[in-house]
Amino acid sequence: MNVFELTRALVDVESVTGNEEAIGNLLFSQLSELASRHGGEVERLAVEPHRFNVLARWGDPVVTLSTHMDTVPPFFASREDAEHIWGRGACDTKGIIASMIFALRELLEEGRRNLALLLVVGEERNSAGALAAAKLSRGSKFLINGEPTENKLAIGSKGALRLELIAHGRMAHSAYPELGESAIEKLLDVLDRVRRLALPSDPVLGKSTLNIGTIAGGRAPNVIPDQARAEIFIRLVDDGAATLQALKQAVQSQVDMHEVLTIPALRLGSLEGFETTVVAFTTDIPALGGAWGQPYLLGPGSIHVAHTAEERIPKQQITEAIQIYKRMVQQLTRN
Repeated sequence: MNVFELTRALVDVESVTGNEEAIGNLLFSQLSELASRHGGEVERLAVEPHRFNVLARWGDPVVTLSTHMDTVPPFFASREDAEHIWGRGACDTKGIIASMIFALRELLEEGRRNLALLLVVGEERNSAGALAAAKLSRGSKFLINGEPTENKLAIGSKGALRLELIAHGRMAHSAYPELGESAIEKLLDVLDRVRRLALPSDPVLGKSTLNIGTIAGGRAPNVIPDQARAEIFIRLVDDGAATLQALKQAVQSQVDMHEVLTIPALRLGSLEGFETTVVAFTTDIPALGGAWGQPYLLGPGSIHVAHTAEERIPKQQITEAIQIYKRMVQQLTRN
């Protein structure tokens, strides 16, 4: 298969988070062929029942290429036109996987060794695969993580703070609201204060952003609501400590606040001769915890179409990424 055919073959295997077994088996097979031709080895690294990471390596890796196998729902199959390959995971990250495999193939054919490819499960939910991989370091010095950056080297990525707000009230007949206590009104008062918070900014990463992602509550239109909840997601430009403290003050114990996830913002490595960018999304890099080396972040495709019904990846960027990954490996192994 050429790189476009491989991209489509990967897209056409549904791998929504939690259901990565089939794509893992396909990649294990593909990489086993490459390993057998060039003296490498491939492993399935167990994460949970029927879920595993795939690690291919040639010698003791100095540089590890890595990305994730899972996608967000819903699945839809691939198609292509003259300029793009479309489908769930096309840019996030099946096209990236294909580019990495072809870059490795060319590097191995040129006689390079001490390389690895680590493909993990669970990035789209809780980084389960990356957290497991962090405990099984094989001594890599550099990590090239793949996410859609339009083939620009990301020198920073925002962090994430995810919170759940839960309000409690007392039910009553809506004709006599004074007999009840509205959980929804409590929640709305808190959310209004949260929206007005002055969040931190950073000269490189830009402004923190806040999204109220879900709201639910109540029993019926004629019942004073005794419960309500909301989920909020903040893209951090620092470690999140100041933002979390400001949120606690805004909540004022009027509702319960549960911290679901905190990932600090990251400053990432740069290389001479590569165009750079800053991204607002989070990656598996914090979960890997430095166990696979100094991290770099780059991949073909645009994050703006990831997770959408219009997900696609430019064919030109797929082929460009092959050469970019090769240049990165060559430069890192010279240093």
